[in-house]
Amino acid sequence: MPTHPPDTANPADLLERVQALTERVDELPDPRARQLAQELVAGVIAMYGDGLARIMEVIAGSREAGATILDQLSQDGAVASLLLIHDLYPISLEERVLEALDTVRPYMESHGGNVELVELRDGVAHLALQGSCNGCAASRATLETAIEQALEEHAPDLAGLEVEGVTETTTGFSLPMAQAPSTPAFELPVVRADPPPRWVDLSAAARPSPGRVSEVRIGSETLVLADIDGSLLAYVDECASCGEPLGAGQLAGGLLRCPSCEVEFDLPRAGRAAGGEPLQLRPVPLLQDGGLRVAL
Repeated sequence: MPTHPPDTANPADLLERVQALTERVDELPDPRARQLAQELVAGVIAMYGDGLARIMEVIAGSREAGATILDQLSQDGAVASLLLIHDLYPISLEERVLEALDTVRPYMESHGGNVELVELRDGVAHLALQGSCNGCAASRATLETAIEQALEEHAPDLAGLEVEGVTETTTGFSLPMAQAPSTPAFELPVVRADPPPRWVDLSAAARPSPGRVSEVRIGSETLVLADIDGSLLAYVDECASCGEPLGAGQLAGGLLRCPSCEVEFDLPRAGRAAGGEPLQLRPVPLLQDGGLRVAL
């Protein structure tokens, strides 16, 4: 007999069940039965979408009370996913993309760069890395941590991402329920195998004194933090020249000198070697949003 999900199932469990059932539908040997099942799913989605649209109309007409309700609903991941499926989310995709970029812009600027939205076309965001981030060897790592995670949090219905200044194109986010189609060809997104970045909170004691550097160990990773004119920068604590730790190095302006090989790295310029050598430290996304967080 078929089993039914419990009433207390969370959205992730429900999504997994829908994916499993969808795969079973796709495996039906009878093409007419397969088409009928797909049309049934599309009809159910359309029916619930119509009901949600009517609910949202009533809420939107309730003025201040409605605005409060909309804000609460948009903060609920499961409800937000349903609203995104039916194009009912109260904030436009472009606004949410811009909000996402605003959250990572301080990090980009701290490395002498920036990121801008060039255009949003057919659900694909076209971004441009500027300043030291453009053409930077660490641009792809930066994209896959700070920028991409921010976009997945703020705009999970984004169809894809193209970035000027990196060598690869990122498309097909693993979006929970956000890409369920409205056509009979019912298909769910493929979940990526790579684990997402993990944001780690740092204690206030990890913050270096102005013009100084400090080391902080997180699990098996050691980072070096630098305070340059009030801006905090974080890098993997490993010299790109000799591989030795940098925590005891001398910081002069924005230049950090390796205490072992004495190669200097320009921290505000994404950690590039100051002498023109093709060397670069590995930057780590760091955000100051009421506290300190780094992405590993």
